[in-house]
Amino acid sequence: MMQGTWRQTAPPRRPTLRAPVAANPLRKPQAFLGREQQQQQHPTGSMSGLDAPEIAAAYDAVRSDKDSTNWLLISYAGPTGNKLQLSGTGRGGLAELAAALDDGEVQYGYARVEYANDKESTRVKFVLVVWIGESTKVMRKARVSVESGDVKRVLAHHSIAIAASDRSELDEDDVKK
Repeated sequence: MMQGTWRQTAPPRRPTLRAPVAANPLRKPQAFLGREQQQQQHPTGSMSGLDAPEIAAAYDAVRSDKDSTNWLLISYAGPTGNKLQLSGTGRGGLAELAAALDDGEVQYGYARVEYANDKESTRVKFVLVVWIGESTKVMRKARVSVESGDVKRVLAHHSIAIAASDRSELDEDDVKK
């Protein structure tokens, strides 16, 4: 009889094979793409309504130095569903946008805020507002995390994003700081 030590061995490990990830030399970094090209890479889908031409036109108007429109508001088309639509634009700044918000809805606003550091220069900040009204239904609130990503891709250029549920959080002086 042989004497020795008995040893249990683990089954041999299989090497994991991973294909190397090759960078696409034709794909430009996100910062160098225009809005149309960004939407092609990250389509929001026509079901959400964010690809509507009136939303794109309002966004371009708010961003333009030559247009007096300085805010836009995107709301849900109905009490159920996830279809978004342009519900308003205006020239009265962040205060007028705040007055247009509905306490029973989730809405997305985009505003141009101009301010001066001195007498000779004017600066601009673009503000994205994710509004969750205090009396919004629970299921609608739950969709914000999904929908807001799509909205941020469409309204891509903003200096500050504010998630608000009270109009006092939308003070233009706080944004300018």
